[in-house]
Amino acid sequence: MAYDYASPKYAQVVAEIKQRIERGTYPPGSLLPSEHQLVAEFGISRPTIVRALSALRQDGWIDTQQGKGSFVRGRPALADAERTRPAHDIMELPESELSGQLVQAGVKLAPRHITTLLGLDAGARAYVLKENAANDILTALEKVDRGEMFVSALMLEAGQRRSDKVRQLLLSKPQIESLTVTERRILKLVGEDHTSKEIANLLNLSVRTVDNHRQHICDKLKLHGTHSLLKFAFDNSAYL
Repeated sequence: MAYDYASPKYAQVVAEIKQRIERGTYPPGSLLPSEHQLVAEFGISRPTIVRALSALRQDGWIDTQQGKGSFVRGRPALADAERTRPAHDIMELPESELSGQLVQAGVKLAPRHITTLLGLDAGARAYVLKENAANDILTALEKVDRGEMFVSALMLEAGQRRSDKVRQLLLSKPQIESLTVTERRILKLVGEDHTSKEIANLLNLSVRTVDNHRQHICDKLKLHGTHSLLKFAFDNSAYL
């Protein structure tokens, strides 16, 4: 069963700070508000703010200096390059502005070994990556026409990276295998910075039941305290 919920809170903070940088609210070279100020402004936990700043730093939007704070670098050159790729521009055009001939259309469910490799739910639909469609579409059509399966190299690489991460996670915490389906869902939602009340609403459970599950997760994974659970969930939610 699929669950619909908003993007993680840290991702919402990242998006808002990027918009402020692009609007000039935080110009290049300026000092971002402190973690304490951002916690107060957005009304979320400090670990969430730390995670958002880490993502911005990794993407090249900000620099952090020990004891001084985070300084704005500006929009990364790579982000500008993303907007100038010809294939990307073509894929963004409205269909009414494009001409062509429909060769074949349909939906094909990915086989189990592909969904497992890509970390998709069983029976999930697979899609060609938009970023590489210009290079892969002809090869994909030719293979499908011959009755073969096609998976782009980028998807295979992403699947392999995820598989490696999952393997490393299981080696470091083999107790994960003992978690129930509900406990895994709750751990993943914790990693997306949802509160117990939000998780309870999403999974149609009581808050007390969610808190009990959280304690069972801590016991099984030998995590001591809420902070340890949050850190583990933040670091590994993508691979659960």
